[in-house]
Amino acid sequence: MRPLIVITGATATGKSDLALELAKKFDTRIISADSMQVYKYMNIGTAKIDLETRKKIEHYMIDEVEPDENFSVADYKIKAEYYLKKIYDLGKIPILCGGTGFYINAVLKDIDFVAAEKNLELKKKLSAMDIKILREKLFEIDKKAFDLIEKNNKRKIIRAIEFFYETGKKISEHNEREKEKKCVYDVVFVVLNLKREVLYQKINLRTEKMIEVGLVDEVKNLFVKYKKDLPSMQGIGYKEIILYLEGKISLAEAVDLIKKNTRHYAKRQITWFKHQANGIWIDKNDFKNNNDLVEYVLNICKEKFAGYQDFWQ
Repeated sequence: MRPLIVITGATATGKSDLALELAKKFDTRIISADSMQVYKYMNIGTAKIDLETRKKIEHYMIDEVEPDENFSVADYKIKAEYYLKKIYDLGKIPILCGGTGFYINAVLKDIDFVAAEKNLELKKKLSAMDIKILREKLFEIDKKAFDLIEKNNKRKIIRAIEFFYETGKKISEHNEREKEKKCVYDVVFVVLNLKREVLYQKINLRTEKMIEVGLVDEVKNLFVKYKKDLPSMQGIGYKEIILYLEGKISLAEAVDLIKKNTRHYAKRQITWFKHQANGIWIDKNDFKNNNDLVEYVLNICKEKFAGYQDFWQ
């Protein structure tokens, strides 16, 4: 198996800072595993690494598509694997960094996203249906998927129904089989963690900083060009500011809503990563500074990859 470093954890835990320092130590590249950073022009609200830093340490899977382009986890897997090969061909150990668990899992376990023949008429018909009717249909054909998919996630509900009609199988059963797959990489899987009160404070401060450096203007420029119901425009930080721009809530209410929704998202991330096997949970509060954290993770990687010395010496 090929060596791979994964840096993940809840939002605002400092994943990017750690990945950057490790990339310098290993003289390697970083592949983002963030479902929002793939979109162009969405910089502040997605906490993208700035361009100057990206010129020094090359990053992939950032600014890959337009905000109105469809981009699925299957698309991510294809592109990420292309960049992984590119980095391996350089004789380097890639670093996969981000908090979107489904993206990370798709790569680590080589998840099979069944490429069934697309029925455009079916998609068009389903897309025109009310979400309540779609949920009733999903309940009939795949009760487990009905229970697992968020009730307002029309895109995933449609995909589950499509999957059933395209393959004759339940998407929930397919997903269960894929979850049982073993990791196909020799991986150091680091999950950064912070005490809950510290994490929430960081989320609050980061949200306020985003507003300070121009999040409202960023969303305003996007709102002129793109429909608000696009998946990209439903990201945290964007949907709340859109409500403000529409005059439905005040800016202060929008900021509070961003903080609240980000906290909820962080909770879901933590829950998801707790179910991942072989993760090395690292509490940042145990380290005096970032340098100590970097050295700690670096030593873990060197010990794990002792047989791959050409990659890091």
